[in-house]
Amino acid sequence: MQRRRFLKVYLGATAMAAGLAGRTWAQSRPRRVGVLVARPEASPEGKDQQAAFESGLAELGWKPGQNVEIHFRWETPDAAKRQAFVRELVTFKPDVLVINSTPYLRITQKEAGSIPIVFVAIADPVAQGFVRSLSRPGGTMTGFGVEEPGMGSKWMELLKECAPDTRSVTAVYNPNTAPMAPLFFPSIEAVKSPGLFDLIRAPVKTEDELENAIVSTAGRPGPGLIFLPDSYLASRADTIVASVAKHRVPAVYSISAFARNGGLIALGIERADIFRRAASYVDRILKGEKPSDLPVQMPDKFELILNLKTARSLGLAIPATLVARADEVIE
Repeated sequence: MQRRRFLKVYLGATAMAAGLAGRTWAQSRPRRVGVLVARPEASPEGKDQQAAFESGLAELGWKPGQNVEIHFRWETPDAAKRQAFVRELVTFKPDVLVINSTPYLRITQKEAGSIPIVFVAIADPVAQGFVRSLSRPGGTMTGFGVEEPGMGSKWMELLKECAPDTRSVTAVYNPNTAPMAPLFFPSIEAVKSPGLFDLIRAPVKTEDELENAIVSTAGRPGPGLIFLPDSYLASRADTIVASVAKHRVPAVYSISAFARNGGLIALGIERADIFRRAASYVDRILKGEKPSDLPVQMPDKFELILNLKTARSLGLAIPATLVARADEVIE
């Protein structure tokens, strides 16, 4: 009887010790986070987004090499490589994935299984079927949206302010990397202006198509360009700005890097700030909260960048009221 009682106590103590040891290991091992950034690794914007995310995590106590491992993958025009990058991150068995851009998110949705996902800068995630609603995402993902479709009118109004004689407007986007871009067309066309204007839709998938869209626009009377939010275009900011300058077309951009690289004017969300905010959701998920309980957040920080040097080269007289509204003016 005593021997039986001894074995029962011994086995119970052993099981408890094993359970405590398991919990201690789980708590002490570094947590793993996989991040896909829709910008080239060497680009200044990509580096800013990486730094903002890491800084946001550090402020919450997550430090690489101590209690967290962060694995990054970057933008690639190669669809097969995108698939490979996602699978590489899934193989690391991360505790949470941070996904930037619709193409990457679609692949991840199929590959990640039950791994929690925080998406960054995704257009209309409800319409695209990633979440059930903004307030109650459901499923395994939540995150941060981007510009509302109504932003199209803001870009068009800016173009008319900078170049009042604009009569033919070309909206450029890549349908593979920005499938939701057409949502902006109705608000662009709805802008009331003193003169009529035509809106030309220019879906581009290659460098040649991109260049042809710019050249074709330059050949029309009163030309203007709007470059819609698109990771494909963003990764080619230098090339696009140089071509637009060569053909002397007023252009409005949705990403600030274009204006800082010589583009006329840009209005858009501060994407590095979204990565910083995403760190807070990663923190909460790592501490046990579920993505389904975290509402999708929309951007609350926008920036207007005006390049007066470029305006002068195009012979444009920028209204003083527009200069006063700009968050940053490049002389």
